[in-house]
Amino acid sequence: MPQGPRVPQDSPSPADQADRFARAREVQAVALLEDYVEMIGDLIAEMGEARVADIAARMGVAQPTATKAIARLKREGLATSRPYRGVFLTEAGAEMAERVRARHRTVVELLIAVGVPAETAELDAEGIEHHVSDRTLRAFEAFLAAARH
Repeated sequence: MPQGPRVPQDSPSPADQADRFARAREVQAVALLEDYVEMIGDLIAEMGEARVADIAARMGVAQPTATKAIARLKREGLATSRPYRGVFLTEAGAEMAERVRARHRTVVELLIAVGVPAETAELDAEGIEHHVSDRTLRAFEAFLAAARH
């Protein structure tokens, strides 16, 4: 009698798998916001303002794409804009940008600590930083602190 494919005993349930994929989609949506907030913060620090054209150029997207993302940031209370003045972060946006920068630095440091070349660590951290949980990030930080001593 033919049987279907065997499922290993330690496989996640369909509900667990669905939860994992839903979390991944949610993280991707938040990651985009975080990337824009971080870029706006970097531009403000570097140039005193963040213009849509500069944001689009640095993010590698068309201006309408950047404008749409900025509209979402404004709806989420993370940014404001003024005609002919550019885009600015709200207090919540600035806090998010700093959290993202700190998380990025921790992931880069960890990757370098385990032997990843610095340039590769920077590139890989861009994706990893958005998917790492707070619990895992704390473990990374503890590992790095122990390695320094």
